[in-house]
Amino acid sequence: MARESYETHDYDVVVVGAGGAGLRAGIEAHDKGAKTAIICKSLLGKAHTVMAEGGIAAAMGNVWPEDNWKVHFRDTMRGGKLLNNWRMAQIHAQQAPDRVLELEEWGALFDRTDEGLILQRDFGGHRYARLAHVGDRTGLEMIRTLQQRTVALGIDVYMECNIQHLLMNDGRVTGVLGYWRESGDLISFNCKSVVLATGGSGKCWQVTSNSWEYSGDGMGMAMEVGSDLIDMEKVQFHPTGMVWPPSVRGILVTEGVRGDGGTLLNSEGERFMFNYIPEFFKAETADNEAEADAWYQDKKNNRRTPDLLPRDEVARAINSEVKAGRGTEHGGVLLDIAGRRDAEYIQRRLPSMYHQFKELADVDITKEAMEVGPTCHYIMGGIRVDADTSATTVPGLYAAGEVAGGLHGANRLGGNSLSDLLVFGRIAGGSAADYALGAAASPAPDPAEVDRLTALMLEPFTDRGDENPYAIHSDLQRTMHNLVGIIRTESEMLKALEEIAVYKDRAARVKVEGGRRFNPGWHLALDLKSLLGVAEAATLSALECKESRGGHTRDDYPDPDPKFGTVNVVTRRQDGSVSVSLEPLPEMPEELKKIVEEQV
Repeated sequence: MARESYETHDYDVVVVGAGGAGLRAGIEAHDKGAKTAIICKSLLGKAHTVMAEGGIAAAMGNVWPEDNWKVHFRDTMRGGKLLNNWRMAQIHAQQAPDRVLELEEWGALFDRTDEGLILQRDFGGHRYARLAHVGDRTGLEMIRTLQQRTVALGIDVYMECNIQHLLMNDGRVTGVLGYWRESGDLISFNCKSVVLATGGSGKCWQVTSNSWEYSGDGMGMAMEVGSDLIDMEKVQFHPTGMVWPPSVRGILVTEGVRGDGGTLLNSEGERFMFNYIPEFFKAETADNEAEADAWYQDKKNNRRTPDLLPRDEVARAINSEVKAGRGTEHGGVLLDIAGRRDAEYIQRRLPSMYHQFKELADVDITKEAMEVGPTCHYIMGGIRVDADTSATTVPGLYAAGEVAGGLHGANRLGGNSLSDLLVFGRIAGGSAADYALGAAASPAPDPAEVDRLTALMLEPFTDRGDENPYAIHSDLQRTMHNLVGIIRTESEMLKALEEIAVYKDRAARVKVEGGRRFNPGWHLALDLKSLLGVAEAATLSALECKESRGGHTRDDYPDPDPKFGTVNVVTRRQDGSVSVSLEPLPEMPEELKKIVEEQV
């Protein structure tokens, strides 16, 4: 049999993913002198980052001079239920303001205060208004700015190029292997270091804000070569996704709606969030409607509204209201800003939300409430990385953004995702460049290994069965939604593992028709590998974690357990199967413990 031909390129650093983290990593690697390539599964500018609407969390102190990195650090740690990697949270809080100002220097346009400073808005879990924003289109502006910077620097970008495997030799990464989505032709990149910036894995779930690219590629590839994953059970269900009509179910409704005055109501018209304020936040959260209204009108009283509690708290509250029969007819709750803000304010502050509901749901949010409910949005877990370098446990491999775990702990605060991309994208790109430029000549990829992986990629075209990749994906999403969703139990998760094992057997018998030229069935057949791998890791981790904390809620273990408050749940692939272990979190220094414990 003749060897399959494939296109080959040579670089120092290859960045897989072109969202905020990938573009920032590529820029930094290039600026350090490394020959750099950025590879994106879709089109440049199509990254999931554009869907981040509310803003970039950074303690710049433009609205509240009292704000500083220590308060941001405390909010992040508390929001994450203290399961965060403390060093990542510290670096993030300290460096985020500089990254926002850097973005502004590169041409980003932000909303302004009366004094001409970058305006910052309120968001759930943040003590002060600290989200730098551009209306409700901040992610789009961020991508536009980084994209233009990338093009201006002349960095090579490979669009609609799907990377499927990391190439290894002598225990280190030596390149990546994939294919062109349009032609189906194979392509390999030889390099000294790789940055994974591929985002999350929301397409494992049925109701999700994530687009088709979010199939867990980076996590799957990292596991394949022996990298650790941590806390994969910590899945954030954003409390407010669109519930109706069905065609747009799950599309995100920015937290900025609540930050700008929107309130959550059940079908009885009650502001139910006052019934769900946890002890952890009672001291700093308004406990009656008058206090909450005063907070919106005059935020100097230092009491936030319960509508802006961390996302896990709000999502569970909505879920409880719906289960108690106080939801809307379509299975959600109401989010009302029309009764609190005038039409001009709403259209100016929330233009995307206004047009989204008007065009997609025929709802005018300046006149009526929105129907919203929890939607799978973000994975707090991911590839284990070193806080100061973003290095994984595999030499030459780095990760940044949602694909990497550690920063957000058990629950991510809104706005921390965009600053995460900027801070750790820069760190990952710089570290990968330092590694590549300081390394001796990289060993070439093993030809036999390339041939083996190539054969795996082309297997769906062989006569090996009649399974349909779309049917398997649909079944997997239903399993994860019903059995490993926002509320979990041991019996249901054991059933999920049985079903995932069946889907893996079915995936080995997938057959696709036609040729390789833009064949969506083949693309999904290949994505099933990572989708099934990540789903299994998330379910095994959730089964092991016998408590409820942050984005992980067990109906059979409803309370936090101190045993799990100081450990990461680690999953790794060994001898063809996934193992799970509990490993201690890094010890936080005393001076940072005092910051976290400070009563405010």
